[in-house]
Amino acid sequence: MSQGLEHSLTSWSGQALKHEASWIDAVDARVRILCSAFFALVVVSSPHFLPVLLGLFIALFLVKISRLNIKRALRRVVAMDLFMLTLICVLPFTTPGDAMFSVFGLSASWQGLAHALLITFKANAVLLVLFSLVATMSASTLGHALAHLKVPDKLVHLLLFMVRYLDVISDEYKKMRRAMQARAFVMQTNRHTWKSMGYLFGMLLIRSIERAERIANAMKCRGFCGRFYLNDELKLNRIDRQFSAFFICFLVLLIGLNF
Repeated sequence: MSQGLEHSLTSWSGQALKHEASWIDAVDARVRILCSAFFALVVVSSPHFLPVLLGLFIALFLVKISRLNIKRALRRVVAMDLFMLTLICVLPFTTPGDAMFSVFGLSASWQGLAHALLITFKANAVLLVLFSLVATMSASTLGHALAHLKVPDKLVHLLLFMVRYLDVISDEYKKMRRAMQARAFVMQTNRHTWKSMGYLFGMLLIRSIERAERIANAMKCRGFCGRFYLNDELKLNRIDRQFSAFFICFLVLLIGLNF
């Protein structure tokens, strides 16, 4: 199995990373995707705090055993929690219930605060599970697993091409930015800057279309007929079955706690 994005020492944007492989990498990619999807479905639909907090606990446990870079994972979680902070500030004032305090005549309710905290815990639990189970596999492994799970071919191709050519478009953008700087362009908040940036993104779009046409023609010359063939056969082993059994039991427990 190829190394995962989080363990391959290279990120999607080509940045150098520091990670160690874990036994999570040995679990079949299809099992990890399905477990993540069902976990998100169960946690998001849970109306009570106990199953959500239990889901958050198992998410933290998976982060620990998958040996993620804790600092980078926390930065991503904090970025999402900044949006959740807005939700916590707004939702108590828009949800009817028992008054907590009033600001300029607007009453904040305990029910709204509880609802906002519940949504925040759900979002954090789902995000951490995705980090530990899905983000630790390579883009090509993810694409192959999605194809084996009968995800529409167009979505799989879109994912694989996006990962492949994201860096190419990024390099093209950097090249044009360096050309602008060589012509003494300095970004400011004036009309000239907005006009220049509009030209920049327009030219980037044109070059991306031209490159896409060249790539499509080259692939057709090599016999590409609109689909990738899966030559590998994925089989479930003992670790996959044990991990699936553990996760199914845990999800059943979460569902049972909701009743």
